[in-house]
Amino acid sequence: MTFRRSSLALAILGLLENGPLHPYGIQRLIKQWGKDQVVNVGQRTSLYRMIVRLEEADLITVGSTERDERYPERTVYQLTDQGREVCRSWLAEILTTPRNEFPEFPAGLSFVMLLPPKTAGELLGQRRELLTKRIAELQLELRTKVDGQPIPRFALLETEYQVAVTVAEAKWIDGILHDLRTGKLSWAPGPA
Repeated sequence: MTFRRSSLALAILGLLENGPLHPYGIQRLIKQWGKDQVVNVGQRTSLYRMIVRLEEADLITVGSTERDERYPERTVYQLTDQGREVCRSWLAEILTTPRNEFPEFPAGLSFVMLLPPKTAGELLGQRRELLTKRIAELQLELRTKVDGQPIPRFALLETEYQVAVTVAEAKWIDGILHDLRTGKLSWAPGPA
């Protein structure tokens, strides 16, 4: 069975590299380690559905069932050898191959001509303000400590990347806003 790669599937396989976990533990670690900034965990049901799909593909398997008086019965999953191979293969492909991931912002930009340039500038200005806040949040994450110790850089590479991309986007928007203000960029809005 060919399993279609996703960031959530990669996160589950990657977390299980460290040892068996139950779904709640996987979800907790995704959030605790800040991986929810790059992995769309969504509802808990999407996590459970992905776990079922990974198990059906023989990439993970049930390791045991835990019983604790304080919690309902928990199924603990572990990585299979095939799951480990697939995880490493996905990582190699992701790290080496640029891919068009179809984010919403470029899609919105492709229809910006439907708005008057002034409105587009106001909206992009609002986005710029939010990017400034996001950059500050990400930079704070980079300085976060756990038990008084800085988080190792390797565990924050995705946050470093997000800072770089967000700073680049903010700089690009600054240029667009400048060109809109000076009239260097303009258009007649499309039909209302």
